[in-house]
Amino acid sequence: MHGEYKVPGGKLVVVDLEVVDGKIDQFRLAGDFFLEPDDALPLIDQAVDGLRADTDAAGIAAAVRHALPEDAVLLGFTPESVGVAVRRALSRASSWRDYEWQVVHEGPISPNEHLALDQVLTEEVGAGRRGPTLRIWEWDQPAVVIGSFQSLKNEVDPAGAEKYGVQVVRRISGGGAMFMDAGAIISYSLYVPTELVQGMTFADSYAYLDEWVIEALKSLGIEAYYQPLNDITSTKGKIGGAAQKRLGTGSLLHHATMSYDMDGEKMVQVLRIGREKMSDKGTTSAAKRVDPLRSQTGLSRAEIIDRLVGTFTSLYGATEGHVTDAERQKARELVDTKFATREWIERVP
Repeated sequence: MHGEYKVPGGKLVVVDLEVVDGKIDQFRLAGDFFLEPDDALPLIDQAVDGLRADTDAAGIAAAVRHALPEDAVLLGFTPESVGVAVRRALSRASSWRDYEWQVVHEGPISPNEHLALDQVLTEEVGAGRRGPTLRIWEWDQPAVVIGSFQSLKNEVDPAGAEKYGVQVVRRISGGGAMFMDAGAIISYSLYVPTELVQGMTFADSYAYLDEWVIEALKSLGIEAYYQPLNDITSTKGKIGGAAQKRLGTGSLLHHATMSYDMDGEKMVQVLRIGREKMSDKGTTSAAKRVDPLRSQTGLSRAEIIDRLVGTFTSLYGATEGHVTDAERQKARELVDTKFATREWIERVP
């Protein structure tokens, strides 16, 4: 069995193993990480050999950590990453390059149609009718997208929303509210088989699925990194946040929104951003919470999107794709029957 795990911001961890009588056998660790002293590598192999095949990632990490000498130095990987790689091998997880990816970047549609497409395309991947896909959003009207479990009245100031003509919509994933002014953010969705994140915790999968974004932002000169659970941030401030929804069909939706040119004053008039949430982020000014991509790069929104798509394509291989007529029709029907209804938008009043 073979398993790989690219540590977000770190190195590739590769494991090979067999299972004999319910135990891990012939375990070998490899990768482009750094490890001192040299003789620590066989100690790790010996620590994992003989563990029960149902040992979880935390248990594997504990065994590795216990086997390491006190002066061991691990750079680019951790005992926890070894545990993840082992679990991925045992669960026969797939990798990015196992798939033929499509990138979809089409013209603007309504916020509700974007959210409906997220559900439809995730379901299509799960049913095997669509391959894994990256989709870049375009829209031409301001909106607030609240999380699946958020209270509408607690998150949105109706007077502010009416003043600025902001539509309020609700997505199928959890997480917090996102203020999405027209042309002022960069949003994308990934529709992937759950096999891609097999063996990972939810927290690990967030950073793993956005590693390509961090690499793209770094190539633009942004000192970007992932801050658990779901923030894409930089040394100059938060850039955006991600959310996930896993469907029972064997597929998951991972989407993120990054600020390009945020109007912080408008945002705080539309969103009810509580003092407790702001103090948790270590600032008293909501307008300063998100540092827009424009101020850090000086590039146009289109140029940044081109770099994102180019990075994704160079890392994983991808061809240009499109939403089919049938998929778009399903999405429009979902808008009418679900996403635009009061029952959905006010599901948590």
